Amino acid sequence: MCGSGGAGVMTAANMLLDAAAEAGYYALFGRSSGPQIRGGEAAAIVRLSPEPVTSVDDTTEILLAIDWQNVQRFAAELPLDKNSVIITDPTQGEVPEVMAKSGARIVELHMKDLAKEIPGGRPNMIALGAVAQLIGLSVDVVCEVLGQSLKKKRADAYEASVAAVKKGAEAALSMGTTKQLGKLAGEPAKRWSITGNEAAALGAVRGGVRFCAAYPITPATEILEYLSSALPKVGGTFVQAEDELASINMCIGGSFGGAASITATSGPGLSLMIEALGMATASETPVVVVDVQRGGPSTGIPTKSEQSDLNIALYGLHGDGPHLVVAPNSIGDCLMTTQWAVHLAEMTQTPCIVLSDQSLGQSRTIMPVPADVAFVGKRLTVTEALPEGQVYKRYANTASGVSPMAIPGTLGCQYTADGLEHTETGLPSSQANDHSTQQDKRLRKLTGFEYGDLWATVEGEGDIAVMCWGSCVGAAREAIARAAADGVKARLIAPRLLYPTRPDVMAKALAGVKKVLVVELSHLGQFHRYLKGEYDLPAEIQQIKRGGPLPIRPNEIHSRLLSMGK
Repeated sequence: MCGSGGAGVMTAANMLLDAAAEAGYYALFGRSSGPQIRGGEAAAIVRLSPEPVTSVDDTTEILLAIDWQNVQRFAAELPLDKNSVIITDPTQGEVPEVMAKSGARIVELHMKDLAKEIPGGRPNMIALGAVAQLIGLSVDVVCEVLGQSLKKKRADAYEASVAAVKKGAEAALSMGTTKQLGKLAGEPAKRWSITGNEAAALGAVRGGVRFCAAYPITPATEILEYLSSALPKVGGTFVQAEDELASINMCIGGSFGGAASITATSGPGLSLMIEALGMATASETPVVVVDVQRGGPSTGIPTKSEQSDLNIALYGLHGDGPHLVVAPNSIGDCLMTTQWAVHLAEMTQTPCIVLSDQSLGQSRTIMPVPADVAFVGKRLTVTEALPEGQVYKRYANTASGVSPMAIPGTLGCQYTADGLEHTETGLPSSQANDHSTQQDKRLRKLTGFEYGDLWATVEGEGDIAVMCWGSCVGAAREAIARAAADGVKARLIAPRLLYPTRPDVMAKALAGVKKVLVVELSHLGQFHRYLKGEYDLPAEIQQIKRGGPLPIRPNEIHSRLLSMGK
């Protein structure tokens, strides 16, 4: 569903999503817009299914345009073919040539004129009713959802919307047939409606975060909006800082004071935070940074997805600064991975970067309720005053590399925490032995930690492996299932823990693999270079890569797997 800003495209798509959920279906709802702050063109991309969905589909089966203002800018993101249907209001302009020549069937729906027949009627509700009728979604359920949203707030708007939905559904009866929603098998399980950004914020709270300082930035702002409301309810604090430099330093300060802390940003903000993350690494102060990646470099494409912050997240700190980098592999996984990130940061007293992206963060899904993961980050601290005469060694060279951290005010446990190299007590030092000892300590606490099976998603079997991460995982999983139906077996290896690397467990995951297909949304192939640089891979490696904003679709991976399986 697409149209100009103010046409109500996103509202109608959200209603469609909610109605599908009410009826027992699963869904994925992504949005695309230009770089403008308000107004301009917008597209809502919705996929509905009786089964959970985690990826966009190969083609657009129904394209409905409330108007055509600059919609041609989305042509590459909305692939059409001869089986597609374009629904257009003839009073709102011609179908753009680039879309008309796709061979899609074009049908007319006078949305604006039909809306005028209803006092307070809106074209987007006409559109909602027409789409529901075409795909076989109960119009009564749509009206029920409208009631939940509007009835108590504005009775007149509710009545007008219901009338418009019914009029749109009636008009759709003469449009011919389209692909219908599949039948549901049995009673639907309990499900959630959630975005990746909401899930990440919830994971942070569940992980024990009680302080957040952040500066709004697309496409991470929804994390901050959620935390600004949620943290006070659990005794936490949220601060909107003046910029990203202040944000990260406030979080380091909050963590130094004993509160598990988090901030959220995107690529330009992460660049500004790098120096402070180096100080957190040197001072062994835990902090979590969620980077919801967008198109770069520089300001780039703020509203589109990309996986091009991998290099800076892994290698951006100057000096040898070992730190944690993790990445969720679905919208729902944003919850678990962010909760895990807090756990890892607190347990190892190390900064952790969570690499999400716009496609995960700002898309909404109807998904099965996830399992409630029990871990909460528990920092090793000094719990009582030291005996008189005993010297507190904040950076004691322990076997695990983790040393007890004193909360300010603990008697006898004062220490210096800054970016200078230091002795075990925290006294600044430029001696080679102290530097070597502390470097080994900071690395050892990461490489020696037990990460368990959460380090990656490893599924399937076969001598072909699809290696991907983040928002590419859903398309890869669907493609592997299609390939299996065609007689080509492949396994999925999607690292969730990107740093530190795990060569031993990766070798086990790759056992028996002869060919690797690396899939990523990066123009330079950053993930491919990372894998080749950090792991031993089979000799035959193929790539599917490109920069944003076009998502990698299941059919691209499926086709390549079939050719690799010959």
